[in-house]
Amino acid sequence: MTFETRSLSVRYRPDAARALDEVSMHVPDGTLYAVLGPNGSGKSTLMRALLGTVKPEAGEARVGDRPVGQWKRRELARAVGAVSQRESTAFPISVRGLVEMGRYPHLGPLRSMTGEDRAAVDAALERCLIRDLADRPVGTLSGGEFQRTRIARALAQTPSALVLDEPTASLDIRHEMGILGLLRRSADEGVTVVLVTHHLNLAARFADRLLLLGEGRVAAEGTVAEVFRAPVLEKVYGWPLSVTRDPVSGSPMVTPLDDHSSRSRR
Repeated sequence: MTFETRSLSVRYRPDAARALDEVSMHVPDGTLYAVLGPNGSGKSTLMRALLGTVKPEAGEARVGDRPVGQWKRRELARAVGAVSQRESTAFPISVRGLVEMGRYPHLGPLRSMTGEDRAAVDAALERCLIRDLADRPVGTLSGGEFQRTRIARALAQTPSALVLDEPTASLDIRHEMGILGLLRRSADEGVTVVLVTHHLNLAARFADRLLLLGEGRVAAEGTVAEVFRAPVLEKVYGWPLSVTRDPVSGSPMVTPLDDHSSRSRR
């Protein structure tokens, strides 16, 4: 499953600045593609455009071989598992019940869960390390537990692609690394993963390619080495940075500099 945008522009109000301004990107099949940028740079808007929940002012977003608007919603839900940045539950439901909702796009009218459906749910619970929480009411979960439950719901869809907006928010180090490792393995198994994250160093460690947004525009796109250049990152984030090599993983590592370090460097 590929994703693509072509000169995509989105404006929420006629008198407002563009949230996205002629953004073009291509996500190859079976890659982990990270979308980076400061607050308000257009990352979440880009996710909504890829999922067809926001209408472009110009340009287009494509999923697979056609514009996202040509997909039927049920068909798209079977192909793409999505995790939004925020969500609340409007009614009492257990962890298992919420994860089972990931199977709904595969069920016809009045069709009950099959053994295949239950196996997909069990596998998703196991992969997100929440099997022991299956009977807990969602309303009793911590923020991190709820986040892992939402990711499990997306995995239960057995989709060809995952689109996730800050999926490791509220997670501790162990579970953050576990989820990113899971997404990396999913990409290695052929699932296309589009991931919005604020964690630059983890994106550098796990992603195949990256898109860096600044004020709704593409500031850089490409491999980690192509995007993680101090002058580019400093301009987008508005802060002096150092880009070195992580001695353990070997991936680029970004370190914010304080004012003294910045003056000394210059």
